[in-house]
Amino acid sequence: MASQATDINLVERFLDFLKTKNLRNTPERTTLLDYIAACHGHFTIEMIQQMARDNAFHVSRATIYNTVNLLVEARLLRRYDIEGRQIQFELSSRAPHAHLVCNSCGKVKEVSDKYFISFMNTRRYQAFTTEYYSLFQYGTCSTCARRFKREAGDTTKKKK
Repeated sequence: MASQATDINLVERFLDFLKTKNLRNTPERTTLLDYIAACHGHFTIEMIQQMARDNAFHVSRATIYNTVNLLVEARLLRRYDIEGRQIQFELSSRAPHAHLVCNSCGKVKEVSDKYFISFMNTRRYQAFTTEYYSLFQYGTCSTCARRFKREAGDTTKKKK
């Protein structure tokens, strides 16, 4: 049984998917779904594995991977392979947003841009139905930019 923190619709959709695939709903799958539903934003397999450890829930890494892959196949999770970083996932029910990826520290920040979302919602393509979209913008976060500026200033002072 799923915890109250887990969206009932999410559980029902997963159970329906498992039935269509003739797969059982196991306690491991249900508990992992609870952990995933508790994640706010992006998460990794390692984060779910740590949540299981923190809760003394013994589950194999393979079971976590298999469950996450089933949730992706069921279109309940989205998988993001962010250039050069760990594969991340998020619930597909989250509102559309863009991802700002720092090329220096790797931090990923989510931003909601109502103009971009509005524009994307008006786009129609022949012989194609959009289910979702994602946008990744790569650059330098303000923290790294300040650090680079400080480091450049230190170098200039040392040269004098």
